[in-house]
Amino acid sequence: MNIIHKAITHQEHKHTIAQNELVVRDLGVLLDSELTMKQHISKVTSICYYHLRRLRQIRNYVSREIVIQLVMSLVISGMNYCNSVLVGLPASTLAPLQRVQNAAARLILGLSRRSHITPALQQLHWLPIKLSKSQH
Repeated sequence: MNIIHKAITHQEHKHTIAQNELVVRDLGVLLDSELTMKQHISKVTSICYYHLRRLRQIRNYVSREIVIQLVMSLVISGMNYCNSVLVGLPASTLAPLQRVQNAAARLILGLSRRSHITPALQQLHWLPIKLSKSQH
């Protein structure tokens, strides 16, 4: 278990208040002192977007089946790892994960950013993040 300390500075009425925020990493999950999971979600989405950018570069050189396998193994599995700790979080906190899932679906199906995503998720048989995290 790794403990990560972050110094946070708040300004209130021309006074500076310094707080230490305690973040613990256990089994790859970042847990902050208030269990908001925002840092964990931020880290997961960052890694997923990295993989999606790299996969976008090679998608024209491999078959659709290979793209699906790579997205599932590199992106979706990363989003789903230890996802039971995300149950009950507000939709606003889970929104970045939904955007990653949408980007993954668009990559697999070759859709533009403006394409409606619900039919794409249905075609792939993927539940929206808010539903998949509420049914654990």
